[in-house]
Amino acid sequence: MTTNRHPDVLRPAKLGPVTLRNRVIKSATYEGLAKRGMVTDELIDFHVQPAAGGVGMTTVAYCAVSPDGRTHRDQIVWTPDAVPGLRALTDAVHAEGAAVSAQIGHAGPVANAKANGLPSLAPNARFHATSMSIARKASVADLRAVVAAHARATRMAIDTGFDAVEVHIGHNYLASSFLSPRLNRRKDGYGGSLANRARLAREILRAVREAAGGRIAVLAKLNMDDGVPGGFWLDEAVTVARWLERDGTVDALELTAGSSLENPLYLFRGDVPMREFAAAMPPPVRLGVRLAGRLLLREYPYHDAYLLDSARQVRAAVALPLVLLGGVTGKATMDLAMAEGFQFVAMGRALLREPDLVAKIERDAGTRSLCVHCNKCMPTIYERSGTRCVLVPRG
Repeated sequence: MTTNRHPDVLRPAKLGPVTLRNRVIKSATYEGLAKRGMVTDELIDFHVQPAAGGVGMTTVAYCAVSPDGRTHRDQIVWTPDAVPGLRALTDAVHAEGAAVSAQIGHAGPVANAKANGLPSLAPNARFHATSMSIARKASVADLRAVVAAHARATRMAIDTGFDAVEVHIGHNYLASSFLSPRLNRRKDGYGGSLANRARLAREILRAVREAAGGRIAVLAKLNMDDGVPGGFWLDEAVTVARWLERDGTVDALELTAGSSLENPLYLFRGDVPMREFAAAMPPPVRLGVRLAGRLLLREYPYHDAYLLDSARQVRAAVALPLVLLGGVTGKATMDLAMAEGFQFVAMGRALLREPDLVAKIERDAGTRSLCVHCNKCMPTIYERSGTRCVLVPRG
């Protein structure tokens, strides 16, 4: 502990049963580097870089719990065929002294039904403009299968050497879409009241916690708000956080925001690279982005720690460890998070720009990220070369 009574972000810390070498987590940023659901050397290198660069833990995104839960046909799915590659990935990260987490989930209405060759699931039937397909209403049997798939993924994460799993309950992926009163119009036990809308998320986390059995840490990435009128909002997020704390199903919550369906840049503050987004899309969608992209890709100004004001309200409501995400770019912001009562910080775009940023900060606390928040990294997820900072020369 430091003399001003808050933790030193660069010292070791416990996360459930795991000890991290520091409190900095590489957040889940979809890499676009898996092929046919398998780990590649490029994906391993993607995570080895921030591990060698000093993070306490890196997060592999996004590992679908079932084939119909993918947002891209090449995404990793938890199958026996994927095991050797996942083991090679965790071994490589551990060799650099870092821990490694697997982000697990079902994309629900965000899943790409056309690319998957399988219908996607949603609280209610919904048209998906980007894939030009309709998500079907999930049956209770579907939801039970999704819960079981999360438990199976957790057991496989343990078997392949992961130190943690992060359950995706954000961005209007399946569990998050059920939380949203805008998207969830069901009349059964999974719709209506907040308790019903939160039922799927809580069932998933109970199954994951049981499967984890105290062997690995369990995190959840929880939306604080969807950023759309009538969506899931902060007051409800505070209540859900309290329920999850009472359930005892998570070791920490990473707080996020935004809707991949309706307001994706609500989380990614900064510039909107409209031209690059359009160029990355297939021709029919490309035209739509050019004509109406500003309706979906809205611009929000960037400032450091931009989710802190909302996250403070969750912090005031629970004692559960929390991870502050959003605009963490230097030691001053990290120290602010610790002083505000957060136990960990998560970094995304800053580590795409400089995978060794944490090591630089350890050497010089005045180091600032070179990330300019242009968001041109986001369209690169559609490139064959995978997600990258366009300001870093290839190779």
